[in-house]
Amino acid sequence: MKIVVAGGSGFLGGALVRVWRDDGHEVKILTRRPRDADDVPWQPRSDDDAWTAALEGAGAVVNLAGEGLADQPWTQARKASILGSRVTSTRALANAIRACAAPPRVFLSASGVGFYGTRGEELLTEESAPGTDFLAAVCQAWEREATAAAPVTRVVLLRTGVVFARNGGALPRMALPFRFFVGGRLGSGRQFLSWIHLDDYVGMVRWALSNDAVSGRLNVTSPAPLTNAQFTSELAAAMRRPALFPVPSLALRVLLGKEMADTLLLEGQRAIPAKAQQRGYEFRFATAQSALRDIFR
Repeated sequence: MKIVVAGGSGFLGGALVRVWRDDGHEVKILTRRPRDADDVPWQPRSDDDAWTAALEGAGAVVNLAGEGLADQPWTQARKASILGSRVTSTRALANAIRACAAPPRVFLSASGVGFYGTRGEELLTEESAPGTDFLAAVCQAWEREATAAAPVTRVVLLRTGVVFARNGGALPRMALPFRFFVGGRLGSGRQFLSWIHLDDYVGMVRWALSNDAVSGRLNVTSPAPLTNAQFTSELAAAMRRPALFPVPSLALRVLLGKEMADTLLLEGQRAIPAKAQQRGYEFRFATAQSALRDIFR
């Protein structure tokens, strides 16, 4: 099968590309900086024949393109860039898919559990209403662009939580204070964290690609979200370190700005993968304890 991946050189895209190539699939990466023979030069704002032609007859197109959420402080310019990078790339892919003579059979497009906003202890499934903060608005706009391809292909919206891996993603930064014996909970510790082990992220995306019964919204998270205090305890145990130094909310808000600190660190979502559980996806790492012990063993 030919699989086309936008954002295939990043943390999540790289993991998917490696597995699909090991499975024997032909994988094309849409990238602004091509390096290999299977890399296709891509500028989302252009209708260049080379990248749009790569979508013709593909078994799947996977969209993971978008600027990092935590790379820089959330100034107004940075927020516009976060939104624009997602909307522009997704719109370009959806338009190209609709123009294909032989459209791909499925379009898997990234989103996030930030779609639900910050909701405290409320249990969130794919049927839950959207939130109203900045990140929720970004996810809603992101998903609207992807859904434009629905008339010609199956669309899956990957509402992904924090992906745990030893090298890459957010976990190494979360673990860094613990390595130096100064780790602890963030703020009150009562905020929920929706997470998934990298192996299950890859597994669920592969499952969604091959399962024609899966479409629309899909929470790509473990079935056991936990509070920051619980996560801190599990992380400390997996790393064999103490968790003695809580970080005050005020310090994080001063460092990052209130909106960014609250949205990404001090508030959260208690999202569960209801659709995946109903349709039979089997998790390798259903609890944070098993996931973190695997990563830090």
